[in-house]
Amino acid sequence: MKNWLSSAFHGTQNYEIMHFGFQTAINVISDQRGIFCGDNLFTYNKNLSFLDDQPFMASIERNVTNEIDRSLVWRIATVLWGFRRGLTLEGDFVECACYKGMTARVICDNVDFARHTDRHYYLYDLFDHDPSMPHLPMLEHSARLYDDVCRKFADVPNVTVTQGRVPDTLAQVAPEKIAFMHLDLNNADAEIGALDVLFDRMVPGAVLVLDDYGWLDYRPQKLAEDPWFLKRGYHVLELPTGQGLVIK
Repeated sequence: MKNWLSSAFHGTQNYEIMHFGFQTAINVISDQRGIFCGDNLFTYNKNLSFLDDQPFMASIERNVTNEIDRSLVWRIATVLWGFRRGLTLEGDFVECACYKGMTARVICDNVDFARHTDRHYYLYDLFDHDPSMPHLPMLEHSARLYDDVCRKFADVPNVTVTQGRVPDTLAQVAPEKIAFMHLDLNNADAEIGALDVLFDRMVPGAVLVLDDYGWLDYRPQKLAEDPWFLKRGYHVLELPTGQGLVIK
């Protein structure tokens, strides 16, 4: 039984004090197995089954570049679960926004996506940031990030990387049928715009993962998406990882 401990927590004023608190809590747990600490999540006595998935964990280790990336392992495992379900359905795969392409690369490695020549994986992002853009700046946003991500998938010809603003760019490049969709746009208007265009294209049984749904910092997305889904007869399941889950 494995543990996963990361120092990446958002919104902390003093991580040393927080770390001391976590260690104190761990010290009083009678069975110190199945502990997950990171990505604003602390839990124990869990199976953490994804840690036993050796190809998945090997891909995580190959593709993470910093402690924040490393802390996202549970979120990425959730995306992989939805993607694998999508491989049993008709349609293609969508991720808005892919940022550095790390999650998508882990997915492609685990399902050997290059051999699924009849399926396509569409990745979207602005890749850069300036004050006129509504999304939050990220550390690796730059004028070269688009090219870097394209190179990351040079060996997976059925991955298409598109630079542009969602939902505008969806009118130019988007699948007609979707087997899995992952939205991580950090912006309520952009996510509703993407849903307006793409949700009806999701086939029955397809999984939608909303990366920001459960995070207080992105609460406007939840407040916009709840009534949007309710009108269509859906309720979003909020996950402990901060993600939201919908099955079409």
